[in-house]
Amino acid sequence: MRRFSALVLALLLLPIAKIEAAEPYQVTVMSRNLYLGSDVGVALELIPNFPAAAQFMWDQVKKTDFPKRAKKLAAEAALDKPDLIGIQEATIWYCRKDLWSEKIEVFNFLNQFIEATKVSGTPYSLARSNGVSAFNPGYSIAAIPYLTKVKDPETFPALFGSESASCGFTIADAILVRDDLAGNVQQVGNTEYDATYSIVPTLMTIYRGYTWVDYQVNDSLVRVISTHLESIWDENKVPNSAIQASQLVDDLKSAKMPLIVMGDFNADYRDPRGKESPNPGEQPVVSETCPTPGAAKCNAYTTMIEAGFVNASPDAKDPKHFSWGASALLDGPDPKRAKVAAEYGNQYGFTDRLDYVFTKNVYANISSKMIGNIYPDGSSIWDCGEKKCFASDHAGVVATIEIPRGASAQDPALPNHARFPLGFWHFFALGLILLSALLIARRIRRR
Repeated sequence: MRRFSALVLALLLLPIAKIEAAEPYQVTVMSRNLYLGSDVGVALELIPNFPAAAQFMWDQVKKTDFPKRAKKLAAEAALDKPDLIGIQEATIWYCRKDLWSEKIEVFNFLNQFIEATKVSGTPYSLARSNGVSAFNPGYSIAAIPYLTKVKDPETFPALFGSESASCGFTIADAILVRDDLAGNVQQVGNTEYDATYSIVPTLMTIYRGYTWVDYQVNDSLVRVISTHLESIWDENKVPNSAIQASQLVDDLKSAKMPLIVMGDFNADYRDPRGKESPNPGEQPVVSETCPTPGAAKCNAYTTMIEAGFVNASPDAKDPKHFSWGASALLDGPDPKRAKVAAEYGNQYGFTDRLDYVFTKNVYANISSKMIGNIYPDGSSIWDCGEKKCFASDHAGVVATIEIPRGASAQDPALPNHARFPLGFWHFFALGLILLSALLIARRIRRR
């Protein structure tokens, strides 16, 4: 008995081997639509009066004052310190004095936002690897002499020696990485969607796409994507947003890596809406082609869910988590939506959910929240004259996701769907537009 007791005691006194923790790794991401600064829908209604449309947009861009918004957006990012930020509507506004002059960047939202993060104390930079940047330009309106001419006596004299110039813009998707984690970016790529929307061929064709990075978390790799699907839709047609989501799903169908896909999907779970349903955001409505609300064929959100992606952001069906509804000038909720939003149960004027973080092949989705959706005293609200303004017309999303350990296998690079080359009819349309520009110029001179 004594020998047995001694043996037990000896065993108890043996050093215990350290058990290695096997918890998954965590990565935090943020998705933020910066807002190009103007209501494109109203501008489109002014066409074919191109100068009026251009002036309308320029005036609104000045009023929505991105330099001030950038400071608030950067401070907002500094609160959560995400590893990566997916950006949509990273807008560059540029102008040229005349037909022969070079275009000059007047506002570069992405660069201004990045600079603001440096000042905030939590600096971010554009993700890069092997000479490729996570920046994918899409929607673009050219600066066309006479046709998109605008006046700005405050800004233009120092740049062009006159009060007027012809202006245009390009918006892009981008992925930023926190500076202390920049070395974790292993691969970067940019991809176009095949489905485009032409307002005016060549000069006003809306291209959409996505940018992606392979990001290393210890000994695991995760593929992170930022995208912005099409907002414009036509009666009795499948919305381009749904077509583009189908291509995105197809591009990712063979992925073995953990996936995080974030962005502005321009799709609410209720789309297409019933014709009698409240629809102040003018989202797609039911038709012969799209007869069923929420069906994947016509709904980008449902397309992602039915492809096995999980919504890692707050519940898309809870009105408190709607992400779109600010006025075009950002000075509060859109008046057209406030009443409907209140009826839904959203006190800040948001009527639609368009922004998401989706995941696949991850270990778990740990936490998420909406940001920038509180008015008039939220963390990103700024003083815009006598009013308070949102930092963007969209709310943002932050999500923390667990990645399996040892997920180090790297999938092949995603396909690079090049933009369709210009053909005869593009140049024919361009000729017609230039002819229209000359006619408008003559009328202006006669005045």
